[in-house]
Amino acid sequence: MDASLLTIQPNAPEPIYRQIVEQLRRLIASGQLTAGELLPSVRDVAGFHAVNPMTVSRAYGIAEAEGLLERLRGKGMAVAATRKAVQSESQRMALLEAQLQELARHANELELPAEPVLRRLAKLLGD
Repeated sequence: MDASLLTIQPNAPEPIYRQIVEQLRRLIASGQLTAGELLPSVRDVAGFHAVNPMTVSRAYGIAEAEGLLERLRGKGMAVAATRKAVQSESQRMALLEAQLQELARHANELELPAEPVLRRLAKLLGD
């Protein structure tokens, strides 16, 4: 994995360490990161994204505590060998449920009809 695979939004309301953990969770669930695959070092991620190394270390620590990652002595962090290769589509969709509900709430508050919101989402997804 390369540090550029992570997308960090410093101005987002979600803390950076949570952004990293959530992205790791999704990348592992989709199979983009496979069991045993090494992650970039804390310094590499922090340097690439211009964030505090302690923030990246905290994210890696949380992911390790959740069983997503494992520490390999002398090599760094890797995707835990006990992780299933790819989760089902319904399991991966469940990871988006909270954000989809929030999007729907925002669209309703703005009184936007579903059709233009779905068209914009499809465009963002590249469909």
